Order: sequence, then C-alpha cells, then structure tokens
Amino acid sequence: MIIITICWWLFWSFGQTMVYHRIGLSWRDSLLESIITTTVLALIGIIISNTFRYYQPVSKNFYLLGGYIILLTALTGRTLYLSFSSLHADDAHYQEHYLGIMPLRGIYYLLMITLMTIFFWFRNKIEDQTRARQRGEEAEKLMREAELSRLRLQLQPHFLFNSLNSISALAGSKPEEARKMIQQLSDFLRGTLRKDDQQLVSVHEELRHLTLYLDIEKVRFGHRLKTELIRDEITDELKVPSLLLQPIVENAVKFGLYDTTEAIVIRIETGSEEGLLVVKVQNPYDPATARPNSGTGFGLSSVQRRLYLLYGRNDLLTTSHLNGIFTTTLKIPQYK
Repeated sequence: MIIITICWWLFWSFGQTMVYHRIGLSWRDSLLESIITTTVLALIGIIISNTFRYYQPVSKNFYLLGGYIILLTALTGRTLYLSFSSLHADDAHYQEHYLGIMPLRGIYYLLMITLMTIFFWFRNKIEDQTRARQRGEEAEKLMREAELSRLRLQLQPHFLFNSLNSISALAGSKPEEARKMIQQLSDFLRGTLRKDDQQLVSVHEELRHLTLYLDIEKVRFGHRLKTELIRDEITDELKVPSLLLQPIVENAVKFGLYDTTEAIVIRIETGSEEGLLVVKVQNPYDPATARPNSGTGFGLSSVQRRLYLLYGRNDLLTTSHLNGIFTTTLKIPQYK
C-alpha cells in the first residue's frame, strides 16, 4: 500500500503539473500547486481509509456516504482555495484568472474523492470478507479436530474394555498369558498416546503398530485367530493417517469370529495405484447368518467420517462380499 500510494502521488503530481502549465502557469507555480493539491488529496485519502476501518455503510445508508463525499470535497476545495490565495496574495493576474476556475477544480476534487471512497470501501469490504472467511475456516478446523478427537475417544475405550476383560479372564487360569497381554496392551497404548489424529505416518510404522494390536487379539482368541499380511515393499514409505487401520482390522476380527467356533484368517494386503495407497482387509463370514451390508459397526463408520474430515471425500472406503469373504478396501491419496 505504501508503494501504491507513492506511485499514485507521483503520477497525479506529474499530471497536474502538465495541466497547470498548459493553462498558463509557470513551471514553478504548476509544480507547487500540483504538490499541494495531491498532498491534500492524499491526506483526505487517509481520512477516508481510517473512516472505513470503523464504519461500513449498508445499502440503506448510502445517502450518508454521498453526504460524506460532498463534505470532504467542500473541505478540500476550501483548504486549497485559502492556500493558493495566500501564496499568490500579491498576484492580481492569478487572483483574477486562476482562482476563478476553482469550481472546475472542485469537479476534479469531487471525482478524486469519489474514486478514493469507492476504492477504500471495496478494499475494506473485501478485507472484512477475507477475515470472516478465515475465522470460518479456523472454526471449521477446530470443529474437525474436536470431532477427530471425539472419534478416537469413542473408539479406544471400546478396545481397551475388551482387552481388560480378557486379561481378567486369563489372570486366574493363565497368569503368564495375562502378564504378556498387559505388556502388549501397555506398548500399544503408549504408541497410541504419542500419535496425533491428523498425523501421517509411514505404512511400515502403521503396520508395526497394528501388529501390537493383533498380538493382543491373538492372546484373547487363541488358536481361533490367524493373520496373513501381504505387504508390497513399495508401499512401506507411503503415508497413512495414524491409527487408521486398527478399527478396520478390529471390525474384521469381530465379524469374522461371529457365528463360528473354527479358526479364521484375517488377510491384510497393501498396494498402490495411480497416486493412491490401497489397503485391503478380508475376513470370512457366514452368508446364512451374517449381515455384511448393515453390520459394519462403529469402526468403519468412524473411519469413513475421519477420511472425509481429512480429505473431503466419501469414496475412499468401500466394502464388498463375495464367496463368503468380506473385503474392506481403503484408499489413501498420496501428496508429494
């Protein structure tokens, strides 16, 4: 704004100097009058700018804005008339010929003040809209962060209570396994507390944390739970929101073990395609008793919501079922 103001001042000073000289003033008087006129108009511009910092007229009060422009024009004309009269008090020719065209100069002052008023009004209106949009974006960001934290708070106790119930059941009959599960649970929760809901971690780190979860579940379910991990090494350094896979795998364990006493295999596969990390989690289900379309539970809905909050898309989590296999497919955009 300082550079723009200086350029504006120089441009109009030069322009007015040329005009005044063409109507008969000497170069000295032309330059002096143009400097005085442009400086006074610049001060009026500062007044207008400060006015709009504290007052934004609405459409029904625009007549006040017109009155404001006329008042500033009159003030400018009177100030410049007195200044030029004082400078040329002994010059009868100037008093007769050049002060006589003050009404024409007044039209110029009116035009300049009107243009400055419109400029500063639009500028402050745009700044107000920008600040309002920034406040809205900050509020929306805070709401997203709060919702992400709420999703975690809902999810973690669910898993924690199940683990504590299993530890309680093992404490009497299998104390060694109970101690092992307590250590595993401690390591898992320590890693969970260190992570941020919006933090991106590598697939390698996410799978390592997921392994801690699966080790706990294997202690809970014993021989009934087996896992198969097919990891494309290319995906190891790709990024995924932290703790995103655990609720998906927990959902697979939950629905895979329902209605069966046999061992099941949870299959986890990572890959990539067209700038996306692709993770597939598969679990068996009994078509006669399971309801895969409606039984996705809180885990998958929380993941779906979290993906929308982070990426603004609803197509990153899909499910399908075929030949007794329920598949959850997760796609994570990779930004360089």
